[in-house]
Amino acid sequence: MRNAHACLMAAFVVLAACKPATKEFSLHGQVVQSDPSQKTIVIKHGDIPGFMPGMTMPYKVKQSFEADGLKPGDVIDANIFVLRDGSDFWLQGVRITGRPSTSSASESNAVHMLKPGEHVPDLELTNQDGKTFRLTDFQGKAVLMTFIYTRCPLPEFCPRLSSQFARIQDDLAKSPEDYARTRLVSVSFDPQYDTPAVLRKYALAYLRDDASGFSHWDFASAPRDKLRDLANAFGLYYSEEDNQISHSMNIVLIAPDGKVVKYWSGDWTTAELETALRQAAHSG
Repeated sequence: MRNAHACLMAAFVVLAACKPATKEFSLHGQVVQSDPSQKTIVIKHGDIPGFMPGMTMPYKVKQSFEADGLKPGDVIDANIFVLRDGSDFWLQGVRITGRPSTSSASESNAVHMLKPGEHVPDLELTNQDGKTFRLTDFQGKAVLMTFIYTRCPLPEFCPRLSSQFARIQDDLAKSPEDYARTRLVSVSFDPQYDTPAVLRKYALAYLRDDASGFSHWDFASAPRDKLRDLANAFGLYYSEEDNQISHSMNIVLIAPDGKVVKYWSGDWTTAELETALRQAAHSG
């Protein structure tokens, strides 16, 4: 019995040691967008020492009620819990500490996202080869679109998005039928710096220097005076300060008929995105 008890205690110690521990940080910021159904809150915040610099980004919450009742412009405090291996993080204890004095102040911060079933805007974009196109040119194909900028310094933001799209690109290329029925689009919200030449160089790093991939994946920019309209349509928040761009992360799935199917602004996996794209491509 004594030996059995010792073995059980040893097993408990091993399991406890293997259980991921968390680090905790304090967040103070302003709500840009809240989506209880997706369990995400997009927050503009200052520097969080030991975690990340000031920026605008989406945060997950474990329970949807943490995001309930939040409006653009609300000032909040919350606790950030981060797994020690850095693989995940989330908010808890969200508390409203201030609200805009007028409804107009709140509305000015609102991001108006197209709802599923609504048609995408017919705006002109310019790709990495300097050629213009419109999203409506891809009718008949399912389109997965995201927003990036080439100077993004944070690996969990634009580089993560581009790496995920690169994996999807490779997987789809293994199925000629799916490849022909789909399209990938990465739109820069830094058009002044991200010229076609810059976008092409950036893109080739993710295409392993195979320019034939541009037949399926466009890296594009919108005219500066139209970019805000495009961003608002797809729920993207971005702002530029001191030559750095703070932004939320948004991925949009567009059906072959040119209507929005779904968007992701918080937690997702590459497999989830790829499965949804394939399903949309064959839904017609």
